[in-house]
Amino acid sequence: MERKLPIGIQTFEKMRAEGCLYVDKTTIIYQIAATKVPYFLSRPRRFGKSLLISTFEAYFQGRKDLFEGLAIEKLETKWEQYPVLHLDLNAKKYETVADLVAMLNQYLEKWEAIYGDEKKDRSPEERFSYVIEQACLKTGKGVVVLVDEYDKPLLQALLDENLLDEYRRILKAFYGVLKSSDRYLRFIFLTGVTKFAQVSVFSDLNQLNDISMKIPYANICGITKKELVSTFTPELERLAEVQEMSFEDTVDKMTAMYDGYHFTYSEEGLFNPFSVLNVFDGLMFDNYWFQTGTPTYLVDLLKQSDYDLRLLIDGLEVGSSGFAEYRAETKNPLPMIYQSGYLTIKNFDKSLNLYTLGFPNDEVKYGFLKFLIPYYTPISSDETDFNAVKFVRELQSGDVHSFMERMKSFFADIPYELNTKTERHYQVIFYLVFKLMGQYVDAEVRSAKGRADAVVKTKDRIYVFEFKLEGTVDEALRQIDEKGYLLPYRTDGRELVKVGVSFNAEERNIGEYKVI
Repeated sequence: MERKLPIGIQTFEKMRAEGCLYVDKTTIIYQIAATKVPYFLSRPRRFGKSLLISTFEAYFQGRKDLFEGLAIEKLETKWEQYPVLHLDLNAKKYETVADLVAMLNQYLEKWEAIYGDEKKDRSPEERFSYVIEQACLKTGKGVVVLVDEYDKPLLQALLDENLLDEYRRILKAFYGVLKSSDRYLRFIFLTGVTKFAQVSVFSDLNQLNDISMKIPYANICGITKKELVSTFTPELERLAEVQEMSFEDTVDKMTAMYDGYHFTYSEEGLFNPFSVLNVFDGLMFDNYWFQTGTPTYLVDLLKQSDYDLRLLIDGLEVGSSGFAEYRAETKNPLPMIYQSGYLTIKNFDKSLNLYTLGFPNDEVKYGFLKFLIPYYTPISSDETDFNAVKFVRELQSGDVHSFMERMKSFFADIPYELNTKTERHYQVIFYLVFKLMGQYVDAEVRSAKGRADAVVKTKDRIYVFEFKLEGTVDEALRQIDEKGYLLPYRTDGRELVKVGVSFNAEERNIGEYKVI
């Protein structure tokens, strides 16, 4: 029997009806559904939130047929049917208040057709309250409310304070119904990208159990390595065959590319399900999740931010309030970058209550670096790979002169209006070039105040670069010697090459350079 991947399928019913592969999460789904606590879960886009909501919907509809062969089949004995109100805010672009109201009306009209439209001329929150009450009274069962991407309208209005206030007002009243209607409700589960701690839309709904960073719920979305191997062994074997790799090397490459998401400080990492399925479908490694596009709200936030993005690239320590709460600030885009899935928890110091954040994997790391390049140079994201490969080839062949001339061209192409940028701007450019080369060769770059030095290791040579933004070439070379940058490689056997570079502040470009 052919094994079918659920590419583009986000509903549990369709996935099961079409016989698609499914990573069984029904044990934890059953445990959550058995309680009557309202839940909230924050996860990045394309991480399985919609499928999770859809699975809850099928369970509370009593669809025992869809769960045949899954863990929950042995746990559930009653399979009761409840009225389910499923609100999905993901499908629309919210440019005006009318867009949001129209989406709410669309769902309210659908529910009112079943449970009564006596309040159809009232406000959205009054209609919602009435539908919940009537659904409970007419069925004799508590109502299940499932909200997917509750924050989509808010994210699209992040930098428009007036529109954001309007969306907040509407959604606060609408979601507030879930507290006042408590006696009619059986279960509530909401998902979104952002956490709600700082958002007044949930101020009335203070009984929500936020499970986003709680260890028992860490794996409710995403795929563990154990699940990857146990569910997708035939797909891994086929991928290994096509890529001419061993099974073990294939799993290792999958791990480097797509694993590494941690939503708590637990040790087990998670694979991005979207990328995993697309690798098996296309039988090649690529940046699938990143290619779906960086969210507009994050692009807009970073454009207005003067945040030193090198801090993100090497990983940084921060308390949980510094990244886990909802804040849309240009001074600190960190919470939005984390919650959007570009950073994850890499370590946790229990004694100091400090988290280390970093890129989860190579897909996100190099995707994010390529995403940044157009903000610092005129190089488009399409050209980024091409330039990185050319830089690498020149160093592999020992042609430092061509490498440096290409670097000069890189800076010469920066438009005049960008030439007024701060010194840090140019440090970031050096930094990004060497980091992007790390896809193809062993390249390390350390950023510090006043310099950007790098080590690049090819098959035959080890290069140590020292860039002086304010200083001479000879000073750069002397620093390489004085700081002992070459000492760790003396016994390596490869040719050691020192490259001293000065930066001409007047011309805003590389000035002199020497190779020894």
